Amino acid sequence: QVQLVESGGGLVQAGGSLRLSCAASGRTFSRYAMGWFHQAPGKEREFVAAINWGGGSTYYADSVKGRITISRDNAKNTVYLQMNSLKPEDTAVYYCAAASHFPNYGFRDSRSYDYWGQGTQVTVSS
Repeated sequence: QVQLVESGGGLVQAGGSLRLSCAASGRTFSRYAMGWFHQAPGKEREFVAAINWGGGSTYYADSVKGRITISRDNAKNTVYLQMNSLKPEDTAVYYCAAASHFPNYGFRDSRSYDYWGQGTQVTVSS
């Protein structure tokens, strides 16, 4: 069992930056693949970024490539999402997710993830 708590969301102007954090409980954090998804009002939850267990492989949605970076610190049981050049269309609730086993549906598919955080709101004003 693992609990995930996101932080760092807020209101920012277009072009600005935010850094989201996801703190995980438990001693086996380094065994989990981690992902970030977002969900805008009236839309389905969408993949944003993911990172494998050791942090050596990262995956991004095409819409965020070059603007967003995912990283992790296994010593701190934390995964980060650095978001730059934010756009109004990035406005959504951002969720952190953990996969306790190999992502059989792939890193980009929400079905691969067992545990989810409560989400943190990101609002980008134009």
